[in-house]
Amino acid sequence: MAADHDRLVVAGTRRYGRLPSRPAVVDPLAEYQGLARAHRRLRLKEWVGFTLLHPEIYSSLILQDAHYLAGSEIYVYDRDSGRLHQHAANALGGSLNLPHNLMDNSCAIAQRGYHIAYDFSEQTGRHHIKVDIAASGQAPAITADLTLDATASSAPLSVSSHLPGGKMYTHKTLYPVSGTLRFGDTTVTFFPERDLAILDEHRSLLPYRTRWVWGTFALPTEDGPVGANFVNRREIIGQPEESCLWAPGSCEPLSNISFTKQAGDTTAPWRIASADGRLDVVFTPEGRKTVKHHLGVVAIDYFQMFGSYTGTLRTDDGTVVEVKDVHGVCESMDARM
Repeated sequence: MAADHDRLVVAGTRRYGRLPSRPAVVDPLAEYQGLARAHRRLRLKEWVGFTLLHPEIYSSLILQDAHYLAGSEIYVYDRDSGRLHQHAANALGGSLNLPHNLMDNSCAIAQRGYHIAYDFSEQTGRHHIKVDIAASGQAPAITADLTLDATASSAPLSVSSHLPGGKMYTHKTLYPVSGTLRFGDTTVTFFPERDLAILDEHRSLLPYRTRWVWGTFALPTEDGPVGANFVNRREIIGQPEESCLWAPGSCEPLSNISFTKQAGDTTAPWRIASADGRLDVVFTPEGRKTVKHHLGVVAIDYFQMFGSYTGTLRTDDGTVVEVKDVHGVCESMDARM
């Protein structure tokens, strides 16, 4: 059992700010009761996903629950063939039961021909991702057995904040990753000294009309993972943002991020920078996945681009980190939900 102080909501009062670590229990609904709790449950959007960084592929996977609909997606882009392989599954809202005490627990979606499971173990310092998805008429089978080294991870990003018309909690961490991922007849091997997995957890009461542009990337160094997470969305002045710069042993705040797409088609580069210049990179897309649904009052217009970042990061102590052709993602969400 988690101590009372090691919760996002303590005695009905939510904690806000940049937290030093992920609370053992993250339940945004714990500050509400009765009808208020039931209403906000339908506004709560929860997901746990990973971006996998490997020189031969681009890949992301996610378990997500909007409490009126749940589901999962995974894609693998084969850089050698230039082919994008995608699978998805839907489930009843609330059925995924993404655990509030995520870091010593498991979560999964298990359907016929579609299985993704995460197992998080703070005690052993090893987390696991397992994938077993059958081939479909549109994509080959995808399987994976990956181990994340929590003993060599980055400092965590853990942010609780007010949004205009909502509230946000996110937790993100960089992990060295080992193991294998197979799609069709191709197997790629992950090496912890070279490859990383970026955890993205959200437990957010999002406003009905939600827009954001977001990106992330990371690279290993001898001293530990380095990278950045950055977003542009409607914010409340004075509230902490989820943008950050990861340096060895630290997670440093960033703010006032601009995304500027250069003229051209969907492969045109994006300039991404913080107002203080500590983040200054160009993202060059290699491909994208899209999701578009328009169902009356509910609509999603989303795309995630995968590609490479080049530029510089500057840490709080003035150290400049050169970024050259580092893999990452950049996405846009425009939704009514």
